[in-house]
Amino acid sequence: MAITIKEVTDKKELRAFIRFPFKLFKGNKYWVPPMISEEKETLNPQKNPAFEYCKAKYFLAYKDGKVAGRVAGIINTRANDIWKTKFVRFGWIDFIEDVEVARALLNAVEEWGKSEGMTGIHGPLGFTDMDMEGMLIEGFDRLPTIANIYNFPYYPKYMEELGYKAAEDWIQMKFNASQPVPEKVERINKLIAEKYNLGVLKLKKRKDVMPYAHSFFETLNASFSSLYGFAPLTDKEIDRYIKLYFNFLDMKLVCLLIDENDKVVAFGISMPSLSKGYQKAKGRLFPFGFIHLLKALKNYNAIDLYLNGVHPDWQAKGIHSIYYTELNKRYIQLGVKTAISNQQLESNHQAISVWKNYDAEPYLRRRCYEKHL
Repeated sequence: MAITIKEVTDKKELRAFIRFPFKLFKGNKYWVPPMISEEKETLNPQKNPAFEYCKAKYFLAYKDGKVAGRVAGIINTRANDIWKTKFVRFGWIDFIEDVEVARALLNAVEEWGKSEGMTGIHGPLGFTDMDMEGMLIEGFDRLPTIANIYNFPYYPKYMEELGYKAAEDWIQMKFNASQPVPEKVERINKLIAEKYNLGVLKLKKRKDVMPYAHSFFETLNASFSSLYGFAPLTDKEIDRYIKLYFNFLDMKLVCLLIDENDKVVAFGISMPSLSKGYQKAKGRLFPFGFIHLLKALKNYNAIDLYLNGVHPDWQAKGIHSIYYTELNKRYIQLGVKTAISNQQLESNHQAISVWKNYDAEPYLRRRCYEKHL
């Protein structure tokens, strides 16, 4: 049957765009549904400040009169300027097991990109690095964190068939969070902290972290600046993310390292695993979804690492070990058994090298694909 592509132009079509994965992955025990309200806000030009420098179009694929796939096309002008590229991004991509549907969706983004003067396409990527990115290529039978994409094994197979090549891989590690901190590491950390006059910020309540929120994001912008496709978050974006996420932080699982000027120079943020809670919530906080999330927030058996980084001025000085060790000790106190790291670019050797000190194993791998237009 003929496959047709339609650009999303109204609320009904946007609703179909957001709801399509709920049908595609229905009954799949590894897919973690996003919160519908957050998806609506991210995709809305009136609510997402990234649209101040991004253009976007959303497409739906139809087969036999039914929605068979979706994709977002995004042009991030700031990232293109920084990296001196002319890339159109594809994201929010999902499709039935039909290579022609995948071809039609990607072709729609490719043609739009070319019409805007783009010479290449890459993805899956979002508007910013705070959005989900990467296509799963290993670990299809494992539960991902809420910050990561799930897809079926035929996705990467079709990408290669359609001429897309690997650009970068992200990996996640699973590690034993109850392993003791070696005395040697503790001793070295103490020497480093004293040498550079660094301290771990004492946080008891969420209000304690708010005065450091912007300093945290300034360090995040700096520490991520060399990572593939990254563009610094704007002040408006930072305000949005503070509003969205900082009220949910568990201070027992947040470690901010500050210098003598009270500036954040390194950070590690983790949370109890919310994946099963999100599955039970089925994309909605109300009327009962929030109950499942509240229960998950109190379960420390498994935790997920979300963000960690070191300001470039402080890299190669060993200070990353201080916040990793501090969090490790807290995991032991809380009775955490296992932890899943955040996505880390395989080419980011300094970040990846941390895991040689842990009883860790590769857990998931995702890929960013590129193609010349």
